[in-house]
Amino acid sequence: MAISLLAGCSSNAGTSSTPAGSEAPKKEQAAETPKADNTGGKKTELVFWTLFAGGDGEYMDQIISSFNKSQDNITIKNVKLEWAEYYTKLVTGVSGGKGPDIGISHTSKLPELIKAGVVTELDATGKAINLNWDNYNSNILSSATVGGKHYAVPIDTHPFIMYYNKKHLQTAGLLSADGKPTLEPGGDGFVKFLTTLKDKLPKDVTPFAFSNNADDPYRLWWALYSQQGGNDVIADDGKTPSIDMDKAIKAANYIKDLYYTSKVIKPQDPDFYKTFQSGKGAIMMTGVWATGTWETTKDLDFGAMPIPNIFGNTKTWGDSHTIILPVTAKEDPKKREAALTFANYVAEKGGQIWAKAGHIPANKTVLDTPEFKALKYRSDYANVAGDVVFPKVSEKTWPKNDILKKYLDEIWLNKTATDAVFKKIEGELKTTMSK
Repeated sequence: MAISLLAGCSSNAGTSSTPAGSEAPKKEQAAETPKADNTGGKKTELVFWTLFAGGDGEYMDQIISSFNKSQDNITIKNVKLEWAEYYTKLVTGVSGGKGPDIGISHTSKLPELIKAGVVTELDATGKAINLNWDNYNSNILSSATVGGKHYAVPIDTHPFIMYYNKKHLQTAGLLSADGKPTLEPGGDGFVKFLTTLKDKLPKDVTPFAFSNNADDPYRLWWALYSQQGGNDVIADDGKTPSIDMDKAIKAANYIKDLYYTSKVIKPQDPDFYKTFQSGKGAIMMTGVWATGTWETTKDLDFGAMPIPNIFGNTKTWGDSHTIILPVTAKEDPKKREAALTFANYVAEKGGQIWAKAGHIPANKTVLDTPEFKALKYRSDYANVAGDVVFPKVSEKTWPKNDILKKYLDEIWLNKTATDAVFKKIEGELKTTMSK
């Protein structure tokens, strides 16, 4: 069971440059000591394995502390595992009967864990505690639902969005009175927007701060492929690739032209996060986890928005953090109910805290709270939750992502013709899917 998951233990769904608030690797820490039971009764003690570090880790600590103080029946012990080793340890721990009572999973990883027998379905327990699944965003919830059954409680989605430097857009005459970019829809409109920035701004300011390889260019490609209505890369049978070649090539070539034809992206930028943070980038694209970093950066007057409408809509890449109940050596219905009660608390009552990390809360009721509305920037992209195109439910999702990123890098680095790259991708996917 452990071997079957090793290929997926990479940071596909995490961050690409480990800004503050991201799931940066962090060494395992000792669990917190549970507080004393002042009621005289016996508390239900639950062990919660997490993979959060940085700002995410701090916010989750706050939520757990809040939950522990909110009632007298359940105590959560938070054990922080290193991100790079988290899934491997989860699988081996569960298979050896020494796993946690509660865990974290990205929805992109969930089907793999289900197939490996690591995760339990939640419907019976959810019914026992009157969990209202209707309170959850339907698009996000669908990514945690397999075969019509709920296998996880989603706490967020963290999609790919666009950030912009208001000062630079103002200088270029591309900022409206309400502080939003003046941007025409469509592929030509976005190129016009970027070339105007290139012409109007100082030469040391790049119009589009962006990476030339790895996660974020892949995320943009997925977004533009999805905006065209491209098929999921994995076929319905789960054993063969299903790439819409014309749309895949069109999306890739559009991005490639931004590098090499329009030349609006700084070539070989070693750290595009730093470029934008230092004020040397007019726009940048990455996940919502960067919001917390930018808002704590002195003198950075920025805005956040969905990625532009390039091919007819604003569909985008995204993933979701969820809370799971792993298989345990001895199933205890009361502990399961306590665990799911905590999971629902994290998504609902803890949602306002979790949103501070930049994530979009999965529980819809959070969006109407004064606490969420008081947070800057988040409401500008909260609706993106409905535009996220989650991958097809498949245990091959993470291996598929690795293949795509590896070969798409050849396009972004201008090493191989686009059509030749997708032939390579299709060939390697066939081999991987058939295993």
